[in-house]
Amino acid sequence: MSDIFSKRLNQALLDLGLDQDPVLVRQLLDYINQLQRWNRTYNLTALRDPDQMLVQHIFDSLSIVRPFQNYLAGNNTQGQESVKIVDVGSGAGLPGVVLAASCSTWNITCIDAVEKKMAFVRQMVGALALPNLSAMHVRVEQLEPMQADIVVSRAFSSLLDFVNLAGKHVRPGGRIAAMKGKEPDQEIAALQSESNWRVERIESLTVPELEAQRCLVWLVQQG
Repeated sequence: MSDIFSKRLNQALLDLGLDQDPVLVRQLLDYINQLQRWNRTYNLTALRDPDQMLVQHIFDSLSIVRPFQNYLAGNNTQGQESVKIVDVGSGAGLPGVVLAASCSTWNITCIDAVEKKMAFVRQMVGALALPNLSAMHVRVEQLEPMQADIVVSRAFSSLLDFVNLAGKHVRPGGRIAAMKGKEPDQEIAALQSESNWRVERIESLTVPELEAQRCLVWLVQQG
């Protein structure tokens, strides 16, 4: 990757209030290189242009790091040696790989029903030196409860389908965090009428170099 990509990534980290860690920058640029290479054979993502990958994959995933840090700092996890985050419908490891690279005390499990995508994520564990990252090729509803602090998804499904499929994997007191574009009003209405999960808050996200609406919908189980 060129110095221009490195500079853009460093600026994005600065804009998002994150540390400009040279190790993180190298890992994320290496991830793009690996994704490009695998994409030629395995078609892991529709994006082919590394510039689009940088913004729409990396910057988009980085935009939730600070919100996750803020939530975890205020939610009785300070005494834990590690935090468990499950990325459902992870695809090529987004946002899971980016989260694992961003914080070594977060144990990230990426789950997807497509084997080639999870094979790629498993490859990234070694290639990017991320011992806190793991991948599971399975349908999320087939797993036993995973007791996660946060279950996250990036354009995985509707909110109602998300909680029905993955809600059991959230520990008591944990949260579901759904990455969305604009606020999903119709999905929220369906969730409230057919589920005991409720919207705790909707957090606006700013993705560097991307002029599009993004938000993070935090969900909590009632009763």
